[in-house]
Amino acid sequence: MNESVIYEQRGGVAWIGFNRPKSRNAMTWEMYDALEAHCDRLSTDDDVRAVVLYGVGGEAFVAGTDITQFAHFSTPQDALDYERRIERVVDKLETLNKPTIALIEGVCVGGGAALAMVCDFRYCTPSLKFGVPIAKTLGNTLSITNVSRLIDMVGIARTKEVLMRAHLLDADEAQQAGLVNAVFASDVIVDEVTSLAEEFAQFAPLTLQASKALIGRVQAQRRVALEAGDDWVSTCYMSDDFKSAVNKFVNKVPFDWIGR
Repeated sequence: MNESVIYEQRGGVAWIGFNRPKSRNAMTWEMYDALEAHCDRLSTDDDVRAVVLYGVGGEAFVAGTDITQFAHFSTPQDALDYERRIERVVDKLETLNKPTIALIEGVCVGGGAALAMVCDFRYCTPSLKFGVPIAKTLGNTLSITNVSRLIDMVGIARTKEVLMRAHLLDADEAQQAGLVNAVFASDVIVDEVTSLAEEFAQFAPLTLQASKALIGRVQAQRRVALEAGDDWVSTCYMSDDFKSAVNKFVNKVPFDWIGR
């Protein structure tokens, strides 16, 4: 149980838990690698009919990528490699040939929001805080593919609220936007999601796979290539603002935004 990513199979449902509750389950490189490895293995496991992702501790699903890992970024390639690494993992989850469910309690931001968005279904508790508050925190940017995913989820107007005003959607807003399928009380959400996940064992596997794959093809046709956003990824991650924001997080050094 000390592993940062927990895997458990309960009947035909695989449960993947992000297990760094003291850091609100912020993702390390090792956690991203572990999630990718689980997706690769699950894609060929016929005994698993659905996958549930959740955050350990009840206060967060995933609070983005661990900011300490940005401290070494010194070249544009560092930023581009990071976004490509994240995109590879997110794409593996998005295209996994099984129904995926995000069980979200509390904070779901940054990289956690990207992971939740590519799950097929999202169920949350009333404590949900969903968004990408980097305009307040880090001064970096989402990849253009994750911007596209966010637009698909909540529309252009709400995407601007989330990205440009650093607005965090609460459970009611998320349900109204169609981002989450349902809101459950914290004391019943695990049981409710378990029942929903187990239902997939009663459905035609090929129909589920076909439906997910065909929806994915439609989304892919509308989505611009990852490299179309490389200019802004490089600009933001190489900025003095980004370096100062990371330094504030790591070393508690205050700063003011300067726009360069």
